[in-house]
Formats: sequence, C-alpha cells, structure tokens
Amino acid sequence: MKTNLQFARATAKAETIDPERAWKQLLARDPEAEFFYAVATTGVFCRPNCKSRQPRRENVWFFASLQAAQAAGFRACMRCKPCAPRSNPLDKVRGYLEKNLDRPVPLAELGRVAGLSPFTVQRLFKKGLGVSPLQYQRALRAGRLRNKLKDGGSVTDAIYEAGFGSSSRAYEGSALGMTPARFAQGGKGEKIGWCASSTPFGWMVVGATERGLCWLALGGTATEAEASLRAEFPLATLRRDPSLAHLVSAALAGVRDGSDLFAGRDHAEALDLRGTVFQLRVWQALRAIPRGETRTYSQLAREMGQPNATRAVARACALNRVAVVVPCHRVIGASGSLTGYRWGVERKRQMLEAERA
Repeated sequence: MKTNLQFARATAKAETIDPERAWKQLLARDPEAEFFYAVATTGVFCRPNCKSRQPRRENVWFFASLQAAQAAGFRACMRCKPCAPRSNPLDKVRGYLEKNLDRPVPLAELGRVAGLSPFTVQRLFKKGLGVSPLQYQRALRAGRLRNKLKDGGSVTDAIYEAGFGSSSRAYEGSALGMTPARFAQGGKGEKIGWCASSTPFGWMVVGATERGLCWLALGGTATEAEASLRAEFPLATLRRDPSLAHLVSAALAGVRDGSDLFAGRDHAEALDLRGTVFQLRVWQALRAIPRGETRTYSQLAREMGQPNATRAVARACALNRVAVVVPCHRVIGASGSLTGYRWGVERKRQMLEAERA
C-alpha cells in the first residue's frame, strides 16, 4: 500500500485540488462538491456526502476522478457507491413538486425526499433553477391554469384542476398578467393605451396598461407597428393616447446613453411584464447587459446559473413583448452572428451600432 499512497500523493498534487477547501466540503457533506476522497486506513474512496463515519484528516486523500482513486489502489465504498451514476437531488425535488401541485409542500418534506437538510434543498434549488421550491410550484400551477383556460370550459373548474385550493389563490398567484376570467376571454376587458412614433429604427409602438408598459414593437410604418399591438391583444380595448410618447423617448434613451428610466417601480415608466418565473428571470438578465455589450444565449444561461437552459433562454428572448427596454437585441449567436430578431436583423444591427458609437 505504500507505493499506492505515494502515487496518491503525486496524483492529488497533480490534480490541483485545494485540500483545505475540500476538507471543509467533506465536513459539511456538501452534495455539490466535485471530487472523491479516500481513506488510507480503510483503503476505500467515497463521495463527499457519504454518510460513513468521519475520517481523520491525516488519513484523507482527495481525487478529481474515480479513475484516479482506483488507480491509486482504493476500492469503492459500498455505502455511497461512488462508481454508480450520480443522482441529482434536484430532479427528485422537482418531480415531487410536480406530483403534489394541489398542496403546499414544506421544505422539511422536500428534505426527506432528497435526503438533505431543508436549508440545503432551498439553497440548491435556488442556485439550480433561480427560484425557490414554492415559487417553482406556483409557476407550475400557473402554467397548468393557462393551459386549462385555453382549452375552454369553466374558469372555476380550471382553477381547481390546476391545483389551486381556492379561486382567491388563483387570482393572487397565477402570474397571468390579468384575472383568469379575462385570460380565458383572450384579454377581453383589458384596457391598453397606445402611441406610435417615428424613430431612427423605424416606427415604434408602445402599449401600456394601468400597471405600466406591456408592449413595445418596431415596424416599417405606423400601420404595421399598430397592427402588431392589435395582433398581440386581439380582444383588449385599445385607445390611442398621445401622452404615452414619453415611453418611446424613455426607450430610446436606453439606446442613446444607457439611461434606464424603467428601473423603479414607482416611476410613470413602470413595466408590466407578463410571463413565467423563468421568462421574467431571463428578461431581467437581459436588462442587466450593459449598453454596447452583447451576450450569446449560452453565456446568458451561464450568468443565470443555468448552463443547460440555452434553448429555454432563446425561447424567452423570442417571446419578449417589450423590445429595446428588455434588450433582446443584445443577444447574438455563438458564432457572433446577429441571428434572428423578431423585429428584423437590420434593426438589430442598427441598434447595436448606435449603442457602441
């Protein structure tokens, strides 16, 4: 075993694992730790969150891969089975939430499902998905409610079938942007003021509810711009409101000098963004991209802490209802190409050039 331990020392050093940080993660049984540890006195290697007895520090060696641990002469632990495919506790939690939409699920219960503490479940969930388990469950119910309402039938039935315990819960937390009844009627009864103005990037139309800006689109003509608003809100009550021209000016200021007059909730230039929890996170991430800079879809996904959500990020960008203010024009393809843009690639090019000037 002496030769193997000498090899282990050399291997651990070559893998450049920070032993002090790794030891702290081992003590905390950190399920996110990306290494294996071996115990010289037992000849066994484990994952950091193994429930076996805590070893003495002087007997522990760290490895970046199970192959390195095996090459050093250690055998796999029979308890944590480090050679088996690693299960993701988030998948267990998500699956459990999806099966229990009809009731609130306490963190303690999720902890038992994942085999982790409630605090760890909350931390891992927010890190992996960007929202808490409660917010995720609400978003799932809201999505189910939207689908049920689109299928027709009774609003009350849709509310209960979506997992809401009462109609008041659905009205409070459905994230529809309007009441369930209005959503079922295609937005009928929603009042939206609008105004169209000529800009350096074509005609810009803005639409606003009493809650704030809900639509900003670009078109080649005033008629084309107005038609986009009517197509998006076919059953809403639309009225021309010249006083909303200041919203166009506020949007252009963001391109011209990076001003963000829509940042405060109390401003007259408030935003009325409507989407899922994930979409709202993407749109907020877009608004955080500095003027004159760009990101790829994969970069944006990584900055959000969800590197595997590139396609979902691209989809959220495509569904953006508020151009310029939520600057999806600052997202480009992995090759550096401008890729598609809902309001025309040439306009995208013009806005990026104006921001970099």
